[in-house]
Amino acid sequence: MRIARYAVPGPGGDRVTYGVVDGDAAGATVTAIAGHPVSAPMLTDDRRALDDVRLLAPFIPSKVVAVGKNYAEHAAEMGGVPPERPLLFLKPSTAVVGPMEPIAYPSDSERVDYEGELAVVIGRLCRDVAVEQAYDVILGYTCGNDVTARDQQAADGQWTRAKGHDTFCPLGPWVETDLDPSDLAIQTTLDGEVKQAARTSMLLHDVATLVSYASSCMTLLPGDVLLTGTPAGVGPMHPGQTVAVTIEGIGTLSNPVVSR
Repeated sequence: MRIARYAVPGPGGDRVTYGVVDGDAAGATVTAIAGHPVSAPMLTDDRRALDDVRLLAPFIPSKVVAVGKNYAEHAAEMGGVPPERPLLFLKPSTAVVGPMEPIAYPSDSERVDYEGELAVVIGRLCRDVAVEQAYDVILGYTCGNDVTARDQQAADGQWTRAKGHDTFCPLGPWVETDLDPSDLAIQTTLDGEVKQAARTSMLLHDVATLVSYASSCMTLLPGDVLLTGTPAGVGPMHPGQTVAVTIEGIGTLSNPVVSR
């Protein structure tokens, strides 16, 4: 099932709701659901063409838990060695934007990089989750882009400012709930040119391990997002370009880059 969050235009302004997406790109539809998608949602009679609504970030999480250097080749290209344990950091919820929303290039940065990633969406409140039970607390998966001001990352010696700017966490286009994340193709393109290409089977710490590890130090809430790390091939993007992250079995997340 593909769960989307979307806006429907109306005379009093946009109405935001959740729905279930059906069909292929050409004739896809979205059917609104009653209730919240993490608590046994019910389909309604409100069905629309997907082209008639505006897709939003699937969730606005209380936090985005991200993982650094979780592909060996990416760790090498960043001049480091793969960490023995998952390397966690946080991105604020204010960094989250949805499909086709612009990534705003900060005026105080001279290099902003794309980082395409598989994103895990948590489906229930949890803490100290065993690896064997990790999939029980996952709602589904979406595409993510861990946008990073690389020069600020190097200057600060830690990552909060570099990865926390508004618009630096695109998510979408929807959450796929029926998916095995163990071996999915992931690709990032910039203006249509392939920049990153890998498979999630190359993750140093797999999805279940990451959920268990993150939940050992913080409570995860429904709708929280876990970014699983980016493969090799990260690089700069500039205003006027468009970056897209495609993950097998999910879809494509595209975002234009603009000057802030």
